[in-house]
Amino acid sequence: MKILFMPKEIPHEKVIGGPIIIYNRIKYLSRHHQVSMLSFLRREEEKKYLRTVTKFCEAAELPVMPRGRPFIKGLFQFFFSPTPPYFLTTYTDEMRNKTVEMTKRYGYDVIIAEYTVMGQYLYRNKDLPAVKKVISCHEIYFPARLTAFKKEWYKKEGLRALLHLKGLRRYELNMYRSADKVLTLTHEDRDKLLSFDPELNISVVPHGADVEYFSPQEREEEPAIMFLGNYPHLPNRDAALYFVSEILPLVRKEFPAVKLYLVGRGPQEDIIALGKDPNIIVTGTVPDVRPYFKKASLFICPVRLGGGFRGKILEAMACGRPIVSTSLGAFGTDAVDGENILIADNPDDFAKKVIGVLKDERLWKKISINGRKLVEEKFSWQKGVEILEKVLKELITPM
Repeated sequence: MKILFMPKEIPHEKVIGGPIIIYNRIKYLSRHHQVSMLSFLRREEEKKYLRTVTKFCEAAELPVMPRGRPFIKGLFQFFFSPTPPYFLTTYTDEMRNKTVEMTKRYGYDVIIAEYTVMGQYLYRNKDLPAVKKVISCHEIYFPARLTAFKKEWYKKEGLRALLHLKGLRRYELNMYRSADKVLTLTHEDRDKLLSFDPELNISVVPHGADVEYFSPQEREEEPAIMFLGNYPHLPNRDAALYFVSEILPLVRKEFPAVKLYLVGRGPQEDIIALGKDPNIIVTGTVPDVRPYFKKASLFICPVRLGGGFRGKILEAMACGRPIVSTSLGAFGTDAVDGENILIADNPDDFAKKVIGVLKDERLWKKISINGRKLVEEKFSWQKGVEILEKVLKELITPM
């Protein structure tokens, strides 16, 4: 097969979060198929990791991510464009034209728009040659934006979410309907989409973890907690602030000197300010997250907003780190509370479970061992890519 991947940012080997899924799909599919990539270049520093993914690609093009629109143009588009504001923030004519140009040049069998927002370059693109169109839905936007508005309606982020909702549901569903195939990361997201439109053609291709790269590590003496995320993404930023303000003070009643590592790209001022506390370490981008899993006694995922799947949970499990998470944070993992994860949806319960796993060695070992086992059995990258390969072959092979 000839496959074009269209992610919204470069999926290099050092990236965390959603893009690591795409990196591994490209890496493993390139062994038996011709794979190309058309991605936005978001930041100049990404270029130093570019070779880690382009070495698997027949061709790679990198238009620059748009940096905002003039106010008057944005206002006009908000009221009159058929494309909703949430999609227009990542629209450029260059990306649309490159999609057409590369498809004509290389004759792809299938194009995979990774992240729904990239599906706009396949939807209503009349110049695109005949090709199978796949939209890989990492998050269903309109319910996620609605949740963000309901929780943050009194903040700037809530107003932004409200503005993003304009025209979003209709456009997003019509885009899925236009695709030859929609991919979701979880059965739950598939079922949610089918509740909106039972006729959608959906396959589940799960997230994964590199179970060799992320291997179990000994527990260090010092009690420490870790959270990992791309902090420009509101659900991650909200999770960190929520934990520090409402849960950490309860944990410190039992463990006054417990350390908290907030690891990941792009911490903004509110997250950076947390680092004024000597026991809260805000790292920013790190070349390798494994040393921080080693430092941590446990991993937390106090996510309250957004949707989709959190790959960080699988990486923590693969490293043998017990996890305390909200139900939303553990969404799609098939994890069972008290067996291979600990679930808590309010500050008191969350703090009690953090304290419990820090105190109880037997509980720590149970959750650690069972979490690792879950990842090995259900979520290795190879299993996910085998499923994707089968889905694509069935899509392009006439019955």
